[in-house]
Amino acid sequence: MKQWLIILICGLLAAAAGFQQVKPAQVRPLPEAATPPELVATYSNLADSILATKAAEASLVRSIVAMTFRHAEGLMARIEDKLQEGKKARREIETLADLVAQLGNEGDASVAGIRKRLLDAGHHHHAGGEEQGIYDEGFVIVTKKARKALLEVAKKIGQMASAPDAPMLTEAWNEVIQISASLLKEQ
Repeated sequence: MKQWLIILICGLLAAAAGFQQVKPAQVRPLPEAATPPELVATYSNLADSILATKAAEASLVRSIVAMTFRHAEGLMARIEDKLQEGKKARREIETLADLVAQLGNEGDASVAGIRKRLLDAGHHHHAGGEEQGIYDEGFVIVTKKARKALLEVAKKIGQMASAPDAPMLTEAWNEVIQISASLLKEQ
């Protein structure tokens, strides 16, 4: 019984010595389960940057294709003039075929090298479109269908280099115009 009394006295002494009760204001609230707003805002800004970069990529590739088309268009006008004058245009027709192939490939070999670098890093502009068979791997604006058509027209044009047929060349060029117009529309 003596121990019991000692415990009771110690308890009373502790209370008398100013043992403080914990007040509700001093209890730390549990952290929220939600992501802090500052982190959400930062991530949102990063997402905006990534999406803007993707839009810039599409715009740049569209510009590459447009510039290639304009170059080909000017060359086609020179070819038509030469053929009307009865001059040979073999070199120009071969170059035109190369430019049409570049339209189908969204640029020349140097652009393809950049596309490969992006793919190696895991960047696929149209990952879903690639899975559905709409785009070749890494392509941005030229669909598989358009690419195939442009490469076929490029081959037709190239075959006319040694024996140009002006009406057939014009017909092939009109195909290029039609395909390119659909590619160059803002999407």
